[in-house]
Amino acid sequence: MTRVWKWNRPVTVREVLEDLQKERSIAYTTVMTVLDNLHQKGWVRREAEGRAYRYEAVSTRAAYAAALMNDAWSQSDNAAAALVAFFGMMSEEQRQALTDAVRVVRIPESTEQPSAAEPARPAEPEPAEPADAGTAGDENDENPDSAQDGPGR
Repeated sequence: MTRVWKWNRPVTVREVLEDLQKERSIAYTTVMTVLDNLHQKGWVRREAEGRAYRYEAVSTRAAYAAALMNDAWSQSDNAAAALVAFFGMMSEEQRQALTDAVRVVRIPESTEQPSAAEPARPAEPEPAEPADAGTAGDENDENPDSAQDGPGR
């Protein structure tokens, strides 16, 4: 998936193979099997081109990462504690990215004045910055052999 996301276009098994062979020895059939598995799982779609297929990502890398985070968070029995622990692992750069993301998704306050029957809503407080408890891994640190079923291959 890393190669498919990186190129952001439909790719052939041969293209992925040639790129991977710059780093390590790998068989054509291995790349073909992995892309076929990703297709079977719904991570890529494919279109026939002659006797080969062109594979294209179904979703973005960002959407995949968001789905993973949401899945992990939803499995916690204490969502607030999980978020605090997660924020504590973030680097300063990651916390700034989080702050920027919160600004993007925050719903702007209505320009209309509340009616007399409606009490004004208090402004939402800014999220507190947790103490820095270390740094999380670089987003480019990816071990394709670390997850059998995930699309990090």
